[in-house]
Amino acid sequence: MKSERVTRTQAVVDGLLDEIIAGRLVAGEPLPPEGELADGLGVSRLTLREGVRLLQAQGVIVPVPGSRHRIAPVDEWTGLEAVVRYSRSGGARRRAALDLLDMRVMFETGAAELAAPRCTDEHLRALKETLERMHAAHANGDVPGFVEADLAFHDVIFQAADNRILVASVRPLTALLQESRSETSAVFEIREHALAEHAAVLAAMRTRSAEGAREAMASHMRQTRADLLHYVQGA
Repeated sequence: MKSERVTRTQAVVDGLLDEIIAGRLVAGEPLPPEGELADGLGVSRLTLREGVRLLQAQGVIVPVPGSRHRIAPVDEWTGLEAVVRYSRSGGARRRAALDLLDMRVMFETGAAELAAPRCTDEHLRALKETLERMHAAHANGDVPGFVEADLAFHDVIFQAADNRILVASVRPLTALLQESRSETSAVFEIREHALAEHAAVLAAMRTRSAEGAREAMASHMRQTRADLLHYVQGA
């Protein structure tokens, strides 16, 4: 019973976010009356209130004492779940791809720096195996397989960094990362560049040099940005 209620509450969150992102509920304006919203989403008022509270916690809806709550501008949203959902929408995709890459630079170069001196032989074997999977998928034109192996390669580095807070911070971005990688990895030349950059990262990890691993990952991120702008966004 509890799981059913949680599912209904999440449906309210998703439904309201969809309405806001589509512009049918407008930032700065008050929410429609509670009964109208509940009927439109097919839920009880209690379930609607629970969903609204979750969106308040993410900064999407701002409580207004004595009046209907208002919708906050996207720039004021604080919840990663809501921001990621907005970023996956059509009008925000170009900006989101570059924003995501900026975040990757910060997370992944730091992770590589931490991981290099901490990585075990098992981590190195896992990196080698995932790189081999990337090569096989590339040769077969298997874009989903290439993306899966690419994400796994980076996941090994995050695991080797041995920082639980870092891993927990990256996990919510998984869906957005997979979508972004699928778009770029569909391009043959980008996969070719990615293979070379991943090989350089693996070589740096084998030296156990924090500085070397950070620079190799930074090079990978620079190449990724250049490829995104040239092949995907046409800049």
